[in-house]
Amino acid sequence: MTDPFSSTGSKAPPKPFTVNEGRREVRSFVLRQGRFTPAQQRAFDERWPRFGLDYTGQLRDLDATFGRPAPKVLEIGFGNGAALRFAAQHDPSRDYIGIEVHAPGVGRLLNALAEDNADHVRLYHHDAVEVLENEIADGALDEVRIYFPDPWHKKRHNKRRLVQPAFAALLVRKLRPGGRLHCATDWEDYAEQMWEVLDATAGLTNRAGPRGQVPRPDWRPQTHFETRGQKLGHGVWDLLYDRT
Repeated sequence: MTDPFSSTGSKAPPKPFTVNEGRREVRSFVLRQGRFTPAQQRAFDERWPRFGLDYTGQLRDLDATFGRPAPKVLEIGFGNGAALRFAAQHDPSRDYIGIEVHAPGVGRLLNALAEDNADHVRLYHHDAVEVLENEIADGALDEVRIYFPDPWHKKRHNKRRLVQPAFAALLVRKLRPGGRLHCATDWEDYAEQMWEVLDATAGLTNRAGPRGQVPRPDWRPQTHFETRGQKLGHGVWDLLYDRT
């Protein structure tokens, strides 16, 4: 397959989802990335062949992708990539897969991975639901991380939230028995929804008990916004589930 991001100008990459004519799907994201800069384009042109995974819609052999058998950790919606980069730097024994729809954040992380020589990390610029449904085998993942997903705080938009019953059931399929799901949010209402959905999902057990939360684990770095929010008295909820 040819590199979908290669171009002679600063042209944004393709839409990070499959376009189905005549269907308007409810998605958990809206693309707000604006202009795609020449620097971001260079990151895709130069780094994508090494660290990027083109969405094909076909099941992927992850051990072959990374060139080794190792536990696989997936982060959904990695933003600017700070948490994913931190995890990869501190745990090279595991392979990391990141999914993000916003191209500027992908470009920043591509450059960071090259700086770190992090060959145990691969990135998708695509819709996480489609990647999970079509490219990740059942039981292939040791851990899934979802940090600060868009809260869609207006009630009429709650249906766009990522953590819904069908999505939770999909995650259970993709996690191996004994695997782990880690969610974090700074919106109490979204934490309530996560508890409602995940505590009721067959195959998941809340490590802290029903409607329980855990202190921020060492593997999740505290963000700048999180630090600022805590100074203002805002809460952060870390939810940890085991795949039973």
